[in-house]
Amino acid sequence: MAKQKKGRKKYRGFWIFFKLQLLLLLLLVGAGVYYFAGGYAQTIAELKDEADMLVAKSREEHFRKGETGLVYGSDGKLLKAYKGEKDSYYLEYKEIPEIVVKAFVAVEDRKFYKHKGVDYLAILRALIAMVRNGEVTQGGSTITQQLARTIYLNMEVTWERKMEEIFIARNLEEKYTKSQIMEFYVNNIYFGHGYYGIQAAAQGYFSKNVDELDLSQIVFLCAIPNNPSLYDPVNHKKNTLARRDRMLTAMQEQGIIALSTSKEAKEEKIKLKRKKGIEKNDYVETYINYCAIRTLMQQQGFEFQHYFDSAKQEKKYNKEYKKAYRECESSLYTSGYRIYTSINMKQQTKLQDAIDTGLEGFADVNEEGVYKLQGAGVTIDNTTGYVTAIVGGRSQDFEGYTLNRAYQSFRQPGSAIKPLLVYTPMLERGYTPDTMVADQPIEDGPSNTDGVYEGMISIRHAVKRSKNTIAWKLLDELTPVTGLSYLKAMNFSRLDPEDERLPIALGGFTIGVSPLEMAAGFATLQNDGCYREPTCIIRIEDTQGNVIYEAENDDGNEDRNLSKTEKAEGTRIYKSNAARMMTDILQTVMTEGTGRGLSLGDMPSAGKTGTTNDYKDGWFAGYTRYFTTSIWVGYDQPVTLPGLTGSSYPGHIWHNYMTAIHENRTPMSFIPYIEQKDVEMDFAK
Repeated sequence: MAKQKKGRKKYRGFWIFFKLQLLLLLLLVGAGVYYFAGGYAQTIAELKDEADMLVAKSREEHFRKGETGLVYGSDGKLLKAYKGEKDSYYLEYKEIPEIVVKAFVAVEDRKFYKHKGVDYLAILRALIAMVRNGEVTQGGSTITQQLARTIYLNMEVTWERKMEEIFIARNLEEKYTKSQIMEFYVNNIYFGHGYYGIQAAAQGYFSKNVDELDLSQIVFLCAIPNNPSLYDPVNHKKNTLARRDRMLTAMQEQGIIALSTSKEAKEEKIKLKRKKGIEKNDYVETYINYCAIRTLMQQQGFEFQHYFDSAKQEKKYNKEYKKAYRECESSLYTSGYRIYTSINMKQQTKLQDAIDTGLEGFADVNEEGVYKLQGAGVTIDNTTGYVTAIVGGRSQDFEGYTLNRAYQSFRQPGSAIKPLLVYTPMLERGYTPDTMVADQPIEDGPSNTDGVYEGMISIRHAVKRSKNTIAWKLLDELTPVTGLSYLKAMNFSRLDPEDERLPIALGGFTIGVSPLEMAAGFATLQNDGCYREPTCIIRIEDTQGNVIYEAENDDGNEDRNLSKTEKAEGTRIYKSNAARMMTDILQTVMTEGTGRGLSLGDMPSAGKTGTTNDYKDGWFAGYTRYFTTSIWVGYDQPVTLPGLTGSSYPGHIWHNYMTAIHENRTPMSFIPYIEQKDVEMDFAK
């Protein structure tokens, strides 16, 4: 009986095995039919031919080349060069410390000396992970494939690019030795901050040759190329150290170093000593990089998004954004682009000087030596819609990351947000500067800053005196959701679902807004209600002069006087007449209201002050027909500053700077609004 059961089990096992084999055969046949019928065979053949040609033409000196990218200001003068420094720091294989090679092999490609350019099992694991997770979660790329991608391909994630990468890697292995491939790899990979190759990184981060570094320092550098943004030693040193430690553990487990050596290297404190003379990431540079990278992302089809239906959707987007940003950031330093910008260095210097001078009485610094009280400002050319000056903090020479508060910091805007969120939307709905409203206490609502309630007043007077009661009541009628829709349309990027409440009428947001966003918002009022996405990128060309990106209506003038370039009209946010009425009201703010004393003499100007609770943030945003400028003053970690209001430090900085850049300009009046019938305002209900 037992033998019969055993026989049946064996027989059943045979049929299961047979069915599985048959299913596998059918799948292979189906895949083959799909492969040829779908035209993939021809595509793959073409990719292979191209890969064969690329590697066949390659020479050893080809891997020593490095393209230098150039950035120009609005006057056509060179602002910056993206230098790879490959030729200056190229190392022959015999000059590369052995531990560098072992570190990369241990972590990036353990089978480097066994495979022929491609680790098919690693690719299979990556494919299985992709099927399991619904997206690419593992690379599966060997060192040779990474070299192929760095030298010949872009970073887009498509099956075509992956196939060509595989073909190139196989060809490289046939043409060059493992030592040569490792030499090319170590000298061409990106270590962040414009450093290509391990020697450039050693010089850039430690001011030493790589052979002068100890184990911990070398592995620290080797941790960077896997993700130069995430493992940036200057901006994200903790991440770099964490990966260094993981690499040391891997090297110890593989018997490359002893346990005691690994432990000692992990305990070592890494102190950067950046090479003197290297340009720091100043405010202009960081913003140009940011704009250029996002422009390249857009050119590659990336769709930007600020608002999401779920946390899962947001998480997925952020992951895709970081990956695309990182890849375009790398190409910015390798592709030799010619980038033409709207940055006006004369204005930039004046704006920096105005902020520095306006806050020079505050010398307290934090533990990193950075001034505690900070300021930021942004200027937009109202003719073109482009950013011409951007300052993210006070001038200061210190080691470390230069935070650009002008677009990277988000703070409560106080009353400066009222024209964008409340008043202009209500002017669209039939109200006028002369519409009468009731200024009276609100039960469970805000009080006016000065504690004064004046009864029936005009909207013009309410804005002039920055009445909290009126802004609150108007938003209650408009609804917070509707008010926020205007900010969302102008790409205010840190709005939160919790912001759908009345306190936003007074600038009480969950996260806040940036000086860049405020400048773009107020420039929209001046531009007859049409919003233009703030950027400083006019045009991007490749090394041959071919246009990669060109802004709409770029006249391409040969003298590169790009500040005169007309930008597209933009996206309509407010009705023209509503924007003009708001401008007229904001002119009154400058002559009679909270901005009194900050006007520009004969030059017509419009503006709004903003002060948050406990005097932690001060704002002034204003404009002429020529330029719009927003100024923020406050502490990085919000602290009360007695005397800080929109009309104090921010207002005076704005006034001094705008006076300087309007010198010798002909006064230009704003376009008048068309009179329309008032509607009666009834707050009683």
